[in-house]
Amino acid sequence: MTPTITAALAAAAWRKSSRSGDEGACVEVAAIPRLVAVRDSKDPAGPALLFAPAAWAAFAQAPPLG
Repeated sequence: MTPTITAALAAAAWRKSSRSGDEGACVEVAAIPRLVAVRDSKDPAGPALLFAPAAWAAFAQAPPLG
């Protein structure tokens, strides 16, 4: 990761997904410049997945499976 992205992730305003349950299996998302970051809430210092905003929007708006 570039220093710019690392700094943006450290300063990001993370929020828990509204679809996360109370069992501790939580996902957090944050908007950073030109990207959407996703991480495991139990490991905030761990890795984050980075998505283009259009890709994240398509994922978030897709109907649930099953």
